[in-house]
Amino acid sequence: MKITKNSVVSIHYTLTNDQNETLDSSVGTEPLVYLHGSEGIIPGLEKALDGRIQGDKFKVTIPPEEAYGLRENDMIQTVLKSEFPDDEEVQVGMRFQVNAKQGPMVLTVIEVKEKEVVVDGNHPLAGVTLHFDVEIAEVRQATTEELEHGHVHGPGDHHH
Repeated sequence: MKITKNSVVSIHYTLTNDQNETLDSSVGTEPLVYLHGSEGIIPGLEKALDGRIQGDKFKVTIPPEEAYGLRENDMIQTVLKSEFPDDEEVQVGMRFQVNAKQGPMVLTVIEVKEKEVVVDGNHPLAGVTLHFDVEIAEVRQATTEELEHGHVHGPGDHHH
């Protein structure tokens, strides 16, 4: 069966950057399972999987524009340190979720000053060219319930 819209696709992958550093991998664990055409994975990878079949192995390079986007400088902001809880020492690399106008957003602390904290709302992989080494483990048609819910149900179904 070819991968088309509304296929449930299981893939094993290794994700690397331009420096050939492994950023993520499903090798040795469960495959990534998603509903094709539902924006469950980055657009460039979904496009590269379209029309392929179970057992296919391939490598694909995805530019930032088809992955997590380009870095946006306006996503970097300075906030007062007093905005953070007093009992927590704010450190570079900390991540936290805030409710923004467009919905939940994850911010990463990139600098801590005496009275201010610089946070970055860009995705950690924004601006990064991604290299995927992919093996398609399984392709099947989505069930009616999966299509209604817009996501894959695992073995034994799932509970909302």
